[in-house]
Amino acid sequence: MSVAQSFNPATINLSARAAQKVRELVTEEENEELKLRVFITGGGCSGFQYGFTFDELVADDDTAIERDGVTVLVDPMSFPYLAGSEVDYTEGLEGSRFIVNNPNATATCGCGSSFSI
Repeated sequence: MSVAQSFNPATINLSARAAQKVRELVTEEENEELKLRVFITGGGCSGFQYGFTFDELVADDDTAIERDGVTVLVDPMSFPYLAGSEVDYTEGLEGSRFIVNNPNATATCGCGSSFSI
């Protein structure tokens, strides 16, 4: 498992707002072992979709990004699509959600949850 502690364009950054929300959700669940897993799946109107889940298990080949006491996990298949991205958290008219600001995406859908490269 590799660990990145500061922003690097070859890794993934976690915004302060996202770190705070992860911390709040982990506290609500009363399980300090939970980590936010960010992944890519095929599908969506643009070809790929972002996925988010909480996970206690860390695979040997996961990349772990730590910020402000929380950890984001990314599997090795998803990492190249997310390298250089920032995971953020937003609250607005569309509701509250984690989002990915991905410089690798050449097109995104209107809802921002799918993209193409």
